[in-house]
Amino acid sequence: MDKPLAISMGEPAGVGPDIVLGLYARRHQLKLPPFCVFGNADFLRARARRLGLAFDITEATPAQTNSLFETALPAVPVDGDVPDTPGVASVVSGPAVINAIAAAVAAALAGDCRGLVTGPIHKGVLYQAGFTHPGHTEFLAELCAVDGNEPLPVMMLAHGGLRAIPVTIHVPIRDVPELLTTELIVETVQVVAHDLRQRFGIANPTIAVAGLNPHAGEGGAIGREDIEVIAPAIAQLKAEGINVIGPLPADTLFYPVYWAKYDAVVAMYHDQALIPIKTVAFEDAVNVTLGLPIVRTSPDHGTAFDLAGTGKASPSSFLAAIRMADAMTATP
Repeated sequence: MDKPLAISMGEPAGVGPDIVLGLYARRHQLKLPPFCVFGNADFLRARARRLGLAFDITEATPAQTNSLFETALPAVPVDGDVPDTPGVASVVSGPAVINAIAAAVAAALAGDCRGLVTGPIHKGVLYQAGFTHPGHTEFLAELCAVDGNEPLPVMMLAHGGLRAIPVTIHVPIRDVPELLTTELIVETVQVVAHDLRQRFGIANPTIAVAGLNPHAGEGGAIGREDIEVIAPAIAQLKAEGINVIGPLPADTLFYPVYWAKYDAVVAMYHDQALIPIKTVAFEDAVNVTLGLPIVRTSPDHGTAFDLAGTGKASPSSFLAAIRMADAMTATP
């Protein structure tokens, strides 16, 4: 049998734990693959009681998960206190959240778990607990470093055959033109092409690249970046044998009929990529980190503090993230 999936509990005051517990309660109906939750078992039990869910939650190792999963939710212990305070984030739980991510990544790297699904985190609290990374993705890259060399993590949001990737992510919009380089675009598309082949089984992916400026610069009349930065990257990628097209005007590229012609679209900045995918699949899109030596997916939503502890949060994106991680790692 395949190794289990790892799930990091994410922010305890948010909806991540609620959704994981709710999905486990429906594991037979949904035909879920075995998974273990890296987190505090006492906290998970308290949240399950709050939600009116009745099943066993047992401290376990990843190796014990498959045999336990039918009758009890396996919880891999992590250091740190975790109060059950839905909607009220506490710095007290910060170390446990960080430790859960690190331990889950270590299990995936060691081959004890075949992939990782991360629960949403609240960075404000984590910063107070000593977290120094811009986000989840950058922390994962550090954890996956070999001899101090970090892989280039690439964010992809996906729904079915629609996939969108931003080259620059959590940066001010005014900084994007300076941060965009031919080299960064080339490296990003190389990662996308590699993982579409290796992780998604697409032998010769077709990748569209959006322009930065309106109408992809309109021949230089509306900015020079499309000509001087993006076009040379596309030429280099084509010379390497990657099937890439662009730069294309972003205002028409994401029309679903056109978008569906490509295996992925690489955009230049966060909102250029994420607005389209969240518009067509707000509750069902999955965040996938490409470029890592492990498979990592996550739901495309945040902590939703207002819904925590109520059982009303939609499980659609988290369920899709589990199914995608399962599909990307299942033994043929």
